[in-house]
Amino acid sequence: IGGMVLHETEDDLHEIMQCFLFFSLEFLYLGGNFITSIPPELANLPSLSYLVLCDNKIQSIPPQLAQLHSLRSLSLHNNLLTYLPREILNLVHLEELSLRGNPLVVRFVRDLTYNPPSLLELAGRTIKTRNVAYAPSDLPENLVRYLSLASNCPNPKCGGVYFDSCVRQIKFVDFCGKYRLPLMHYLCSPECSSPCSSASQSSTSQSESDSEDEASVAARRMQKVLLG
Repeated sequence: IGGMVLHETEDDLHEIMQCFLFFSLEFLYLGGNFITSIPPELANLPSLSYLVLCDNKIQSIPPQLAQLHSLRSLSLHNNLLTYLPREILNLVHLEELSLRGNPLVVRFVRDLTYNPPSLLELAGRTIKTRNVAYAPSDLPENLVRYLSLASNCPNPKCGGVYFDSCVRQIKFVDFCGKYRLPLMHYLCSPECSSPCSSASQSSTSQSESDSEDEASVAARRMQKVLLG
C-alpha cells in the first residue's frame, strides 16, 4: 500500500493501525478526524514518509513518533499542541513540518507547575548530589533501582538531579537550520528555570529574555515556529 486516506472515529483508530502494521505505508492521512491522541502504533510503520494529522484535537506528540526514520513530511497544523517532545529531533530526514494554528507556547509560562519532592526523592537527591557511597547490599532492591533512575538537571549551573518531581519548561531549539522549535525539558527546581548562558558565552552575559521584554521575545519566537 503506497498511501491511505482515513476518516474514522478515534475509537476505531487503534484497531485500524493494528491492521496496517504489516504494510509498507508511505502516505497516511488522518486529518479532520477529531483525534485527541496519536496512537503509538504509528511508530511501527517504518516506510512512512508523509504523515498528515492536521485539523484534529491533538494535545501532545508521543515520543515513539521519533522512530519513523523515513518521515519526510509531518503536518500537525490546527491542533492543540503546546510543545513538542525532544525526541522529534531524531527525525533526521524530516523536510517539512507544519505547526500553524497550534497554541504552542502562548500560555505555557502561566501553566508551569511544580510538585514538591517527596521525602524519598529528597533523600535520593542528597545521595546523588553528595556522591554518598552505597552498595546494592546496603539498600533494598527497590531503593537501588530508584536511585538508578536519577536524571541530571539540564541547567549547567545547577548540577542537581531529580526523580519524579520536576519543573516543566519550554526550551527553543534550532532544528535542521530551518525551524525554531519549542521542546519540553525538565528541571530539578523552579530556581533552575531562569535563563542561563550557553557554553560559548561568558558567565556574565545575559540571554535575550533577560534583556528584552518577555512578551515580545515569546511572540517573536512563536513567529519563527509558525512560519517554519
